[in-house]
Amino acid sequence: MGIGTSLIRVDAVEKVTGTAKYVGDLEPKDALVAKVVHSTIANGVVKSFDLEEALKVPGVVKIVTCFDVPDYQFPTPGHPWSTEKAHQDIADRKLLNQRVRVYGDDIAAVVAENEIAANRAVRLIKVEYEEHEPILCVEQAMKEGADILHEERPDNIVGHSSFQVGEGTYEEAIKEEGLVTLEKEYETQPVQHCHIEVPHSFAYMEKGRIVVVSSTQIPHIVRRVIGQALGIPWGKVRVIKPYIGGGFGNKQDVLYEPLNAFLCTQVGGRCVKLELTREETLACTRTRHAIKYKIKAAVRKDGTLVARTFKAYSNQGAYASHGHAIVANGANIFKQMYRDEKVLESESFTAYTNCITAGAMRAYGIPQGAFATECLADDLAYAIGMDPLEFRLKNCMQAGYVDPHTKITCHSYGLQECIKIGREHIKWDEKRERYKNQTGSKRRGVGMAIFCYKTGVYPISLETASCRMILNQDGSIQLQMGATEIGQGADTVFTQMASEVTGITEDNIHILTVQDTDITPFDTGAYASRQSYVSGMAVKKTGKILKNKILAYAEYMLQKKADTMDVKQNQIVDKDTNEILLSLGELAEEAFYSLEHCEHITAEATSQCKNNTFATGACFVEVEVDIPYGTVEIIDIINVHDSGKLLNPKLAQAQVHGGMSMGLGYTLGEELLYDKIGRPLNNNLLDYKMPTAMDTPKLNTAFVELEDPTGPFGNKALGEPPAIPQAPAIRNAILHATGVAFDTLPLNPEKLVLEFMEHGLIKGKGEN
Repeated sequence: MGIGTSLIRVDAVEKVTGTAKYVGDLEPKDALVAKVVHSTIANGVVKSFDLEEALKVPGVVKIVTCFDVPDYQFPTPGHPWSTEKAHQDIADRKLLNQRVRVYGDDIAAVVAENEIAANRAVRLIKVEYEEHEPILCVEQAMKEGADILHEERPDNIVGHSSFQVGEGTYEEAIKEEGLVTLEKEYETQPVQHCHIEVPHSFAYMEKGRIVVVSSTQIPHIVRRVIGQALGIPWGKVRVIKPYIGGGFGNKQDVLYEPLNAFLCTQVGGRCVKLELTREETLACTRTRHAIKYKIKAAVRKDGTLVARTFKAYSNQGAYASHGHAIVANGANIFKQMYRDEKVLESESFTAYTNCITAGAMRAYGIPQGAFATECLADDLAYAIGMDPLEFRLKNCMQAGYVDPHTKITCHSYGLQECIKIGREHIKWDEKRERYKNQTGSKRRGVGMAIFCYKTGVYPISLETASCRMILNQDGSIQLQMGATEIGQGADTVFTQMASEVTGITEDNIHILTVQDTDITPFDTGAYASRQSYVSGMAVKKTGKILKNKILAYAEYMLQKKADTMDVKQNQIVDKDTNEILLSLGELAEEAFYSLEHCEHITAEATSQCKNNTFATGACFVEVEVDIPYGTVEIIDIINVHDSGKLLNPKLAQAQVHGGMSMGLGYTLGEELLYDKIGRPLNNNLLDYKMPTAMDTPKLNTAFVELEDPTGPFGNKALGEPPAIPQAPAIRNAILHATGVAFDTLPLNPEKLVLEFMEHGLIKGKGEN
């Protein structure tokens, strides 16, 4: 009972048997169908529409263009709202856009009786544009005289930030004699989330209110943003989130729910469904930010890291979404992972471009930052002839670390133990020696990377969650959470938490899987590895209140002091002897139906989290590189995690496996590509190279379970850290195998072959 056991998922039967209800299973059969008209230019202005032929299509009910929507600008990221204006997200979206900023921008929408009619009408709409040259990279966007993409940002800069740790400057620090200095650039690519269920919603009106059923990670935030987008009170909106087929951060953005809500108001409140195609999902939702890092570093020959300075440039794409928060978060790990003896200087930029809008994606800027820090760690170690593992042990974050700016503290620290476990698993020392000085077309190497991830978003943003528990007439309880189950197993873990605190067995706890802003208490949603840590606090707090209320009623029934009793296994027991005094079912029946003392026992509590901590870990990998073919085979890989106490070991392992798989795709093949006019070239799952089961090696996991004093049950972040370290670990293993350092992602065959040719490992045509 309770936490620490591998309880079978509470949604397992429904998902395995197909009885789980997703948005597509719930939409009314008579729902109208909406299709979005997307721009065929990347940068410019819509001058006019010709709707004549489209309106003739049988079944077309309504066509709405960018000239017909309310003139409200609204933000879309899944961040908590702030009463401080300066802390609010950038409001740069409209329901439909006259000013085109990305190929496939939303410029009009068709509502029809069926999908065939809607698609026909979309194809028949003629659009006149004023076309501008597309801006596809940050350097181009930040050039003087570049086309302005948003009037509010005439320099195209979404955000700029900097920080410094230590005294003096980098240039002063490197005046020390005998230092080895290095100057490098590292670059990561845009990738997509590729969740199974595409973004999907339907909307209708009921009693003057708009009801939106959506596949979203953030129902309460979606409610607020719909209100902002339509200029109506937020209480006029109800959002329902049923089962959801994955999100990974893409559904931590408000995507098409506001447009869907508006369209239903334009057809008299009739139900309108809006389901994206896979092509639209890849090209018209969100990507991971492409970020370039320009770094200088200095190290002593004994391995002491003396100083670093870096600039980071993040390609935001067309709209702000999560904006500068991503690169700023990624920049933080430079100071959180390694100690510079003298100084660390950081400067980060985020710029608008005409690329697909970048938003939240699993681990929120840390995979990009970790690629830079961990490639640099190996490059510095190689420059001084030091074992990269020993270099990390010498310079990495220590127990008790306090971030000098956010004041987040490392309360529990298992990184060194993680490194030890990974070192032994991969046989690091033996294989580093064995794979020296290899020749031949196939070569092996081992590499590693460490990582850290702060749990939740405090103190940058509000961290709050609520929970409600209701005692049923049979002694079971209803558990209501605003936190969302998105496939990660949250409902199961919350059930275990509730059992742990209340003494009621898991089979007697009925968690409400569907989040409904009219019913379920407030929670900002699933992101930032926050739910077990932040929402878990709310569960613990509420469970204690409910248990105390139960014991107070037992005191009335048994005429025995509440503090002498406990709840165990659905029974009221004597705290000292464990003698069963009363079943919870008997107590509940009396509480509901007593003529003398009727009481409906419920509990609800809000928890505002004002603490945080770091989860850490390491990835070790062995690769075999086929040099002529430019292919990389993963021979062995392990993720070792310091995520505090495990709430459910099997779910924890599943989270790590999923993150590792995502990290492998990010490393070896996935990349969104554009042509010169800004049109996506591979916005489908044929051309977008995701790894399959055949490409996935055996994924090994291990955990260091140190109880964190700030976690509600000694736990800390686990959901996102697994996707962080694979890219630098594999890159570093390739470096060990071949001596070639790859500084851009993905590490695909084309890139490897060209680089191997450049380094003379592959003979060019006509060479001996």
